[in-house]
Amino acid sequence: MSKTIYVVDGARTPFLKAQKGPGPFAASDLATQAGRALLLRQPFEPSDLDEVILGCAAPSPDETNIGRMVALRLGCGKKVPGWTVMRNCASGMQAIDSAIANIQCGRSGLVLAGGVDALSRAPLLYSDAMVRWFAGMMSLRTAGQKLQHFLKLRPAALLTPVIGLMKGLTDPVVGLLMGQTAENLAWRFGIDRKQMDEFAVRSHQKALAGRRAGHLDEIVPVVDGSGNVYAEDDGVRADASMEGMAKLKPFFDKKYGNVTAANSSQITDGAAWVLLASEEAVQKWGLKPIGKIVDSQWSGLEPEQMGLGPVHAATPLLQRHGLTLADVDYWELNEAFAAQVLGCLAAWQDDAYCREQLGLRGAFGKIAEDRLNVDGGAVSIGHPVGASGARIVLHLLQVLRRNKAKRGVATICIGGGLGGAMLVESLN
Repeated sequence: MSKTIYVVDGARTPFLKAQKGPGPFAASDLATQAGRALLLRQPFEPSDLDEVILGCAAPSPDETNIGRMVALRLGCGKKVPGWTVMRNCASGMQAIDSAIANIQCGRSGLVLAGGVDALSRAPLLYSDAMVRWFAGMMSLRTAGQKLQHFLKLRPAALLTPVIGLMKGLTDPVVGLLMGQTAENLAWRFGIDRKQMDEFAVRSHQKALAGRRAGHLDEIVPVVDGSGNVYAEDDGVRADASMEGMAKLKPFFDKKYGNVTAANSSQITDGAAWVLLASEEAVQKWGLKPIGKIVDSQWSGLEPEQMGLGPVHAATPLLQRHGLTLADVDYWELNEAFAAQVLGCLAAWQDDAYCREQLGLRGAFGKIAEDRLNVDGGAVSIGHPVGASGARIVLHLLQVLRRNKAKRGVATICIGGGLGGAMLVESLN
């Protein structure tokens, strides 16, 4: 990068696990509350921002261009552009990358970038057949015609809702749910149910230990309309155990599979922001950055193997800087599924995969467990699709700072057969 891109600060909401029905917050509510807390501690006014960029994979129909909507609610004023990006699971990371591009070319100097989703509010839809039935009814004029049309209604066939979230989590090209792509990786690399469940239990244990140690201080509490306060990620389970994990049946491949709801990321609501600045903006406002974005990389691969996206994105990123896996102090690899993370680790250690798919001479190396997702990940914390890419970048910088480490990589798999990665450095 020709210009240094500083990360000044960041904040996120607690990640709230979807329960039975819509959660207490709309996506714009979450993004607004987290953004307000972040901006209140800055030396500049919200209207001094050059732009607001928000990633969102599943905005509600009444939150069109949610980035602009949230920018206005944050008090940025009418002159600060607010806009929305969508790259599935990496929408929050794409928002950061879009901000980087604008800072690099001089269009912006101070940008609020992040991501949000309220997946508990994903809609239930009518089937195409039911929509056609409604359209037919609307075209009729007489009561007799409408009665005859009404008698054609077959509730069992037409009124069964289409779950919007399930459609959104299904790859439209290969017709596979994201969990089925995780099953593909488990089969390819021989990952069994015990390994998946052990990974999931460790994720909960790490998240709980991180909370107790005060390592999640990027979280800002949010308050709903009834005055209820939400201060912590509520999907983290203190009672997570192998015995409990074993009770769940496979969800995506009920006959042969091993991927369950418990060793998958949780359906979650949440928002995360980072504040990015150029060198000039840092000096102008007397800002104290926590780190910088060194580089980023996007890569593509087969949609049915989408979970290996981090391997395909992080590898060329590191090669460009003459680095190996061992040269990275800490990693945040988004836990879409336990099998998916384990598949990435296996791929990097597989001679054949690295030669045939990455063009390397052999295995790229191994990531030490104590350097990977040290405070848990999406299996325990949750995965609000639009927000996770921003969360892992922010939290990685927090990990580097507290451990007085220098270099980290945040990387994420993306539905559709993509991977994203960012190389960051702390300013300890």
